[in-house]
Amino acid sequence: MKILNYEIFTDELTLLNIDKRQIINTINPHSFITATKDIEFKKALHESDILIPDGSGIVFATKYIYHKNIKKIAGADLHQYLLQEINKKSGKIFYMGASENTLKKIISRIEIEYPHIKVESYSPPFKNKFSDKENKEIIFNINKFNPDVLFIGMTAPKQEKWLHQHKDQLNFTIASSIGAVFDFYAGTVKRSSLFWINLHLEWLPRLIIEPRRLWKRNFISTPLFIFNIIKCKEKY
Repeated sequence: MKILNYEIFTDELTLLNIDKRQIINTINPHSFITATKDIEFKKALHESDILIPDGSGIVFATKYIYHKNIKKIAGADLHQYLLQEINKKSGKIFYMGASENTLKKIISRIEIEYPHIKVESYSPPFKNKFSDKENKEIIFNINKFNPDVLFIGMTAPKQEKWLHQHKDQLNFTIASSIGAVFDFYAGTVKRSSLFWINLHLEWLPRLIIEPRRLWKRNFISTPLFIFNIIKCKEKY
């Protein structure tokens, strides 16, 4: 897999045209490695309209291979930026994913912080694959609301693959898979502090808190990613 589809990369959120229909996804070392083994996920990432570098490893790889200096943009940064912009135009945002409890907390916070946004949500069944009936119900609820922004939060690669599979059936202007950001914004999971983010170690506190869930991405995916970028550099 090509280390980065650089043509669809951006690290400047202000360059986004929020009135243009587009899919914005994120990429980090773990999702890169996952995509090398999952063709459908790889296709979903490559056929995104925009990818943002949600990981210090992507920033370092871009400099190492392409000699380009870019900034890390976390999914949480994209989420906040779009909330601000949609609030200015009194637009609509739909959250698909997470639990009812998490979604209620998201909506309550938005009502306080971004009072001009109309918001709706849907909590899908907690399962690896939805039935045709479940997919139709999800799509119906999204399209009925007709959002300016559709946020998907079901963890990678499920969320990116679901969006890619159903994008032509969905009404939205911007759609983005942002996973854990649902929990960060709801406050059900705490995001690492700026101290760790500025040290490029945002992953460390999360690993300490959730070692069983996150050990694989840090101790398997990261070394594999480094190996891949070295091989890519040799070919570039």
